[in-house]
Amino acid sequence: MADAAEGPPEHRPEDTSTSPTHRPLAGTPDEPRPGLAPPLRVERVTDATWADYRAVRQAALIDTPRAFWTTYAQSARRSDEEWRAMVAGGPALWLARDGERPVGTVGLWRADDQPAGEAHLIGMWVSGGERGSGVAEALVAALVEHARGEGVRRLTLDVARENLRARRFYARAGFVPTGQTGAMPWDPSCVELRMALDLG
Repeated sequence: MADAAEGPPEHRPEDTSTSPTHRPLAGTPDEPRPGLAPPLRVERVTDATWADYRAVRQAALIDTPRAFWTTYAQSARRSDEEWRAMVAGGPALWLARDGERPVGTVGLWRADDQPAGEAHLIGMWVSGGERGSGVAEALVAALVEHARGEGVRRLTLDVARENLRARRFYARAGFVPTGQTGAMPWDPSCVELRMALDLG
Protein backbone atom coordinates (compact mmCIF):
# COMPACT_ATOMS: atom_id res chain seq x y z
CA MET A 1 0.00 0.00 0.00
CA ALA A 2 1.65 3.23 -1.07
CA ASP A 3 1.93 5.98 1.42
CA ALA A 4 2.03 9.24 -0.38
CA ALA A 5 3.95 12.22 0.55
CA GLU A 6 5.81 15.15 -0.75
CA GLY A 7 5.13 13.89 -4.20
CA PRO A 8 5.71 10.15 -4.05
CA PRO A 9 5.75 8.03 -0.86
CA GLU A 10 7.17 10.65 1.43
CA HIS A 11 4.65 11.15 4.15
CA ARG A 12 1.81 9.24 5.50
CA PRO A 13 -1.24 10.17 7.49
CA GLU A 14 0.16 11.04 10.82
CA ASP A 15 -0.27 9.03 13.90
CA THR A 16 -1.92 10.51 16.92
CA SER A 17 0.22 8.55 19.29
CA THR A 18 3.56 9.27 20.76
CA SER A 19 4.50 5.64 20.34
CA PRO A 20 7.94 5.27 18.80
CA THR A 21 6.58 2.50 16.63
CA HIS A 22 4.50 4.78 14.51
CA ARG A 23 3.97 8.33 13.64
CA PRO A 24 1.79 10.37 15.87
CA LEU A 25 -1.03 11.95 14.09
CA ALA A 26 0.15 15.24 15.05
CA GLY A 27 -1.45 16.37 18.10
CA THR A 28 -4.41 14.21 18.89
CA PRO A 29 -5.17 12.84 22.29
CA ASP A 30 -7.27 9.93 23.29
CA GLU A 31 -9.75 12.50 24.53
CA PRO A 32 -9.44 16.01 23.12
CA ARG A 33 -8.89 18.81 25.59
CA PRO A 34 -11.63 21.42 25.37
CA GLY A 35 -11.05 24.57 23.38
CA LEU A 36 -8.45 25.87 20.97
CA ALA A 37 -6.17 28.78 21.59
CA PRO A 38 -7.76 31.87 19.99
CA PRO A 39 -4.75 32.52 17.74
CA LEU A 40 -4.90 29.03 16.17
CA ARG A 41 -5.40 29.06 12.42
CA VAL A 42 -4.93 26.63 9.53
CA GLU A 43 -3.59 27.89 6.19
CA ARG A 44 -2.43 26.47 2.86
CA VAL A 45 1.30 26.21 2.37
CA THR A 46 2.49 28.56 -0.38
CA ASP A 47 5.79 29.65 -1.84
CA ALA A 48 5.85 32.34 0.84
CA THR A 49 5.63 29.76 3.64
CA TRP A 50 7.59 26.80 2.23
CA ALA A 51 10.40 27.28 4.77
CA ASP A 52 7.93 27.06 7.66
CA TYR A 53 6.58 23.84 6.16
CA ARG A 54 10.10 22.45 5.82
CA ALA A 55 10.79 23.22 9.48
CA VAL A 56 7.61 21.43 10.60
CA ARG A 57 8.29 18.50 8.31
CA GLN A 58 11.83 18.11 9.61
CA ALA A 59 10.58 18.31 13.19
CA ALA A 60 8.05 15.57 12.41
CA LEU A 61 10.72 13.28 10.94
CA ILE A 62 12.87 13.71 14.02
CA ASP A 63 9.97 13.35 16.44
CA THR A 64 8.29 10.30 14.91
CA PRO A 65 10.58 8.72 12.30
CA ARG A 66 8.54 5.52 11.97
CA ALA A 67 5.53 7.51 10.90
CA PHE A 68 6.95 8.28 7.48
CA TRP A 69 8.27 6.48 4.46
CA THR A 70 11.26 8.80 4.20
CA THR A 71 13.90 9.62 6.77
CA TYR A 72 15.15 12.87 8.18
CA ALA A 73 18.48 12.32 6.42
CA GLN A 74 16.79 11.88 3.04
CA SER A 75 14.62 14.91 3.56
CA ALA A 76 17.50 17.05 4.78
CA ARG A 77 19.35 16.45 1.51
CA ARG A 78 16.70 18.35 -0.43
CA SER A 79 17.77 21.73 -1.71
CA ASP A 80 15.68 24.84 -1.17
CA GLU A 81 14.66 24.64 -4.82
CA GLU A 82 13.44 21.06 -4.37
CA TRP A 83 11.36 22.03 -1.34
CA ARG A 84 9.83 24.94 -3.22
CA ALA A 85 9.08 22.77 -6.24
CA MET A 86 7.40 20.19 -4.00
CA VAL A 87 5.21 22.88 -2.42
CA ALA A 88 4.33 24.28 -5.85
CA GLY A 89 3.61 21.02 -7.64
CA GLY A 90 3.15 18.30 -5.03
CA PRO A 91 0.33 17.51 -2.62
CA ALA A 92 -1.92 20.26 -1.27
CA LEU A 93 -0.40 21.08 2.12
CA TRP A 94 -1.61 22.92 5.21
CA LEU A 95 0.06 24.37 8.28
CA ALA A 96 -1.57 24.94 11.64
CA ARG A 97 -0.27 27.99 13.48
CA ASP A 98 -0.54 29.03 17.10
CA GLY A 99 -0.13 32.74 16.56
CA GLU A 100 2.83 32.85 14.18
CA ARG A 101 4.33 29.57 15.36
CA PRO A 102 3.74 26.56 13.06
CA VAL A 103 2.54 23.61 15.17
CA GLY A 104 1.21 21.04 12.71
CA THR A 105 0.69 19.98 9.13
CA VAL A 106 -1.38 17.73 6.88
CA GLY A 107 -1.54 17.03 3.15
CA LEU A 108 -3.92 15.84 0.46
CA TRP A 109 -2.50 13.71 -2.36
CA ARG A 110 -3.98 11.77 -5.24
CA ALA A 111 -2.09 8.77 -6.58
CA ASP A 112 -2.16 8.08 -10.31
CA ASP A 113 -3.81 4.71 -9.72
CA GLN A 114 -6.57 6.01 -7.44
CA PRO A 115 -10.16 6.00 -8.67
CA ALA A 116 -11.69 9.29 -9.72
CA GLY A 117 -13.06 11.13 -6.72
CA GLU A 118 -10.64 9.56 -4.22
CA ALA A 119 -7.56 11.04 -2.53
CA HIS A 120 -5.19 10.30 0.38
CA LEU A 121 -4.85 12.16 3.64
CA ILE A 122 -1.10 12.22 4.24
CA GLY A 123 1.60 13.67 6.44
CA MET A 124 -0.49 14.56 9.48
CA TRP A 125 1.62 15.72 12.39
CA VAL A 126 1.20 18.02 15.39
CA SER A 127 3.96 19.18 17.72
CA GLY A 128 4.07 17.53 21.13
CA GLY A 129 3.07 20.60 23.11
CA GLU A 130 -0.08 21.07 21.03
CA ARG A 131 -1.34 17.50 21.01
CA GLY A 132 -4.79 17.23 22.48
CA SER A 133 -5.62 20.91 21.91
CA GLY A 134 -7.73 20.38 18.79
CA VAL A 135 -5.03 21.15 16.24
CA ALA A 136 -5.39 17.78 14.50
CA GLU A 137 -9.15 18.20 14.28
CA ALA A 138 -8.70 21.67 12.75
CA LEU A 139 -6.23 20.33 10.19
CA VAL A 140 -8.54 17.49 9.15
CA ALA A 141 -11.50 19.89 8.92
CA ALA A 142 -9.57 22.21 6.58
CA LEU A 143 -8.47 19.30 4.42
CA VAL A 144 -11.98 17.85 4.20
CA GLU A 145 -13.47 21.21 3.24
CA HIS A 146 -10.89 21.61 0.47
CA ALA A 147 -11.32 18.02 -0.72
CA ARG A 148 -15.08 18.45 -1.05
CA GLY A 149 -14.53 21.62 -3.05
CA GLU A 150 -12.25 19.67 -5.39
CA GLY A 151 -14.88 17.00 -5.96
CA VAL A 152 -13.25 14.37 -3.75
CA ARG A 153 -15.88 11.91 -2.55
CA ARG A 154 -13.68 9.51 -0.58
CA LEU A 155 -10.59 10.04 1.55
CA THR A 156 -8.18 7.25 2.45
CA LEU A 157 -5.24 7.05 4.83
CA ASP A 158 -2.78 4.48 6.13
CA VAL A 159 -2.05 4.03 9.83
CA ALA A 160 0.08 1.55 11.76
CA ARG A 161 -1.93 -1.33 13.15
CA GLU A 162 -0.27 -1.02 16.57
CA ASN A 163 -1.02 2.68 16.84
CA LEU A 164 -4.29 2.45 18.71
CA ARG A 165 -4.32 6.12 19.62
CA ALA A 166 -4.15 7.22 15.99
CA ARG A 167 -6.77 4.69 15.00
CA ARG A 168 -9.10 5.99 17.69
CA PHE A 169 -8.62 9.55 16.46
CA TYR A 170 -9.37 8.63 12.86
CA ALA A 171 -12.42 6.67 13.97
CA ARG A 172 -13.70 9.73 15.82
CA ALA A 173 -13.16 11.71 12.64
CA GLY A 174 -15.37 9.23 10.76
CA PHE A 175 -12.77 7.03 9.07
CA VAL A 176 -13.50 3.31 8.97
CA PRO A 177 -11.20 0.33 8.23
CA THR A 178 -11.33 -0.93 4.65
CA GLY A 179 -9.73 -4.32 5.33
CA GLN A 180 -6.69 -3.46 3.19
CA THR A 181 -3.24 -3.74 4.72
CA GLY A 182 0.30 -2.84 3.74
CA ALA A 183 3.74 -2.42 5.26
CA MET A 184 6.48 0.14 5.57
CA PRO A 185 8.98 -0.39 2.74
CA TRP A 186 11.97 -0.24 5.08
CA ASP A 187 10.33 -2.16 7.94
CA PRO A 188 7.94 -4.94 6.91
CA SER A 189 7.15 -5.56 10.59
CA CYS A 190 5.24 -2.26 10.65
CA VAL A 191 1.84 -3.30 9.29
CA GLU A 192 -0.43 -0.51 8.10
CA LEU A 193 -4.19 -0.49 7.94
CA ARG A 194 -6.09 1.53 5.39
CA MET A 195 -9.04 3.59 6.59
CA ALA A 196 -11.52 5.59 4.53
CA LEU A 197 -14.01 8.40 4.94
CA ASP A 198 -16.92 8.89 2.53
CA LEU A 199 -17.52 12.60 1.99
CA GLY A 200 -20.96 12.11 0.47
